[in-house]
Amino acid sequence: MTVSGAILVGVLVGTALGWFNGFAITRFKLPPFVATLGMLSIARGLTMLWTGGFPITRLGESFGFIGSGNWLGLPMPVWISGALVAVFLLVMKRTRFGRHVYAVGGSERAARLSGLNVRRIKLRVYTLGGALAGVAGLLVTARLDSATPNAGLSYELDSIAAVVIGGTSLSGGRGSILGTVLGCLIIGVLNNGLVLLEVSPFWQQVIKGLVILVAVAVDKMGEKNA
Repeated sequence: MTVSGAILVGVLVGTALGWFNGFAITRFKLPPFVATLGMLSIARGLTMLWTGGFPITRLGESFGFIGSGNWLGLPMPVWISGALVAVFLLVMKRTRFGRHVYAVGGSERAARLSGLNVRRIKLRVYTLGGALAGVAGLLVTARLDSATPNAGLSYELDSIAAVVIGGTSLSGGRGSILGTVLGCLIIGVLNNGLVLLEVSPFWQQVIKGLVILVAVAVDKMGEKNA
């Protein structure tokens, strides 16, 4: 398979899984956390079955360039992430779909009464989320030059922490792309700082958990004072 074919398949698989999550949530009214965590377990288990639990290596220099190459002095993951941030900034700020996403996040009932197709909007959001997860998986795989079944373990905690620290409300209706980017940078600095300080990996998990709890507590206090 060519590099472009591998990239396409990776993104399509993520898109399909995201669509399935959205379908399960909107059709069967499953709690989003339960549906997404359940899919995480299913996908990880299928990956283990496919690979037998062993990493697949020697993916090729062309594919590895996506994760570890440089262009104009900047790593390729920075270029790819920057392009996606720019695209979704425009989508959220300048398109009808972006405004509808904020409306549904703020109040599904109000959005439905105003004539929005809430189910379709949520399905599109989960599908986009799955596609972006596919892109993230490709970047991690290319950077490691190895398709490791356990790659990305506990990344879901980092993602939640970055989003909440970036100002996105878990209750919905408030948040921004740039705020999430800032949250990712803070989590990255925190992770690197803990490693440089030679903090035990077990304590790192404790600290990140505390960061999430504090961020959520601050968010809830801000909602009460609003």
